[in-house]
Amino acid sequence: MRKLLMLALFLGITTFGWAQKNSPIGIWTNEEKEARFEIYQCGDKLCGKIIWLKEPNRNGKPKLDQLNPDPKLQTRTIMNMVFLKGFEPEGDGKWDDGTIYDPKSGKTYSSYMKLLGNGDKLEVKGYIGISLIGRSQIWTRVN
Repeated sequence: MRKLLMLALFLGITTFGWAQKNSPIGIWTNEEKEARFEIYQCGDKLCGKIIWLKEPNRNGKPKLDQLNPDPKLQTRTIMNMVFLKGFEPEGDGKWDDGTIYDPKSGKTYSSYMKLLGNGDKLEVKGYIGISLIGRSQIWTRVN
């Protein structure tokens, strides 16, 4: 019985590690390493929030979403902001039909995410209209 329990525990841990590599759920950093993001399950979709900033403050106070076109949102902090929303699995390590909000410009873009290599890199692309035109960034898995 004890051997069976140990085997089940081992398989559970191994499967969890494999599942994480085949999913963008986890902690990521951008190319500049100026921020970290947590991608998580929100309902049946994926979302993401900013969980760490290299420079979280401006003039001794938390950075705010000052460029947001909605005046009601201009006083919210950048930290813990949900900026990725609505990503659905499309297959082959790709999640599509999401949006990404850029607090540096105050703009929201259509977006997709695609795992690269062994699952430690994530291509995140924001675009307007069609995905052929837009800007991509490669994020690195932290955890």
